[in-house]
Amino acid sequence: MDAWEYADIEAERATRGTLYREFLRAPDLSAGIHRLEGGAPDPQSAHTEDELYYVVAGRGLVTVGAEVRPVVPGSVVLVAPGVEHRFHDIAARLELLVMFGPAEGDRASV
Repeated sequence: MDAWEYADIEAERATRGTLYREFLRAPDLSAGIHRLEGGAPDPQSAHTEDELYYVVAGRGLVTVGAEVRPVVPGSVVLVAPGVEHRFHDIAARLELLVMFGPAEGDRASV
């Protein structure tokens, strides 16, 4: 069994000074934690894999394609491959559990 503690993953992300910290990579799945401070821009772009976000903490808006919706703890958002998306109008620091299927970047060369 592989198991992780959110606090440990978040501490590693903070130590590295990055917005995103991948903690799991397998052929058909990868997962990480993405953190965005209030008022900060979300620098990501469309991915080549399906992407699922689970909001652990915070509040803001997410735009996926032409749709905009609020996100709060417990929100789950699926983004299809190739669809532009961005978190914005972040009112309270967003902490996001992110999962890619297959693993992030695996379809990039296809």
